[in-house]
Amino acid sequence: MVERADSGAVAAETSVVPGVGKRRRGWVIAGVAVVLGGVLGFHRLVPNWPGRVGSLLESFLPWGGVLVVVLLVVALVRRSAVALVALLLPVGVWVDTFGGLLLPGEEGGGRELVVVQHNVSDENRDPAGTARALADSGADLVAVEELVDPQLAAYEKALAADYPHHVVRGTVGLWSKHPLSGEQVVDIKPRSIEEGWSRGVRAVVRSPYGDVAAYVAHLPSVRVGVGGLASQRRDESAALLGRAIAGESVEPVILLGDLNGVVEDRGLRPLTSQLAFAESGFAFSFPAAFPLARIDQVMARSATVGHIRTLAATGSDHLPVVARVALE
Repeated sequence: MVERADSGAVAAETSVVPGVGKRRRGWVIAGVAVVLGGVLGFHRLVPNWPGRVGSLLESFLPWGGVLVVVLLVVALVRRSAVALVALLLPVGVWVDTFGGLLLPGEEGGGRELVVVQHNVSDENRDPAGTARALADSGADLVAVEELVDPQLAAYEKALAADYPHHVVRGTVGLWSKHPLSGEQVVDIKPRSIEEGWSRGVRAVVRSPYGDVAAYVAHLPSVRVGVGGLASQRRDESAALLGRAIAGESVEPVILLGDLNGVVEDRGLRPLTSQLAFAESGFAFSFPAAFPLARIDQVMARSATVGHIRTLAATGSDHLPVVARVALE
């Protein structure tokens, strides 16, 4: 009799434990979902120290959607109702933040300029082919970074027919179908960088719809290492560029450039706080082999940046991006 009671207790115990384990796993998934929703919705509250962890998180924020899908699959496999309910939080936050980027965007109107932004890479082995690809876009404006000798001559030759107006300062340039004036260097050099570093230019585009101030910039690179995100120089350069654009007297303003940061990155706040950016399209542009983020940007003031998309790969490690800018 004693042996039967013991065996019954063991059977009862083994029959209960699996259910308890499933419930616990469901609550764990639900907890992770809530944390993920909080991070997506309140990423600005994540401190930027040590290692600029806040900026690092924001650089890959759209990929939080992948984590949501993974959690959804796990919740369905576990058949956890509580986890599925909790997942409504990160799903709602992600859709609210990034859902609009999935929309096709509005049709272009009459007062608009098509613009292309491309870091062509100073190691590009086919600058002429890259230039032809940019010309084939039919854009009104083409902004280019990492222009170096002897590649510069190849771009000037290949783009001359379609873009009779251009300005190059340092390693950045702007090609235009419309006349340019007021060309000048924009000093965005961080204090810790030696003289001879020039990555900003400004010109006034005499468009069919009136004057437009166009800026082309290439902010310093950032690096991810064991210490986190090294973006001090990039952030300082962004502040200098933001100050220059804030003082711009010509409206509208269009900024094109490799900003080495996504629009969610707080390091670009000096720019995103005063300029509008694309309303639709992810257009991940870097690295070209497996794009993870859009660090090539088109922004504007007194204008609307519509759908942004990437073009086919060139000889660069970046993809070109193209957008329509509707002038107010």
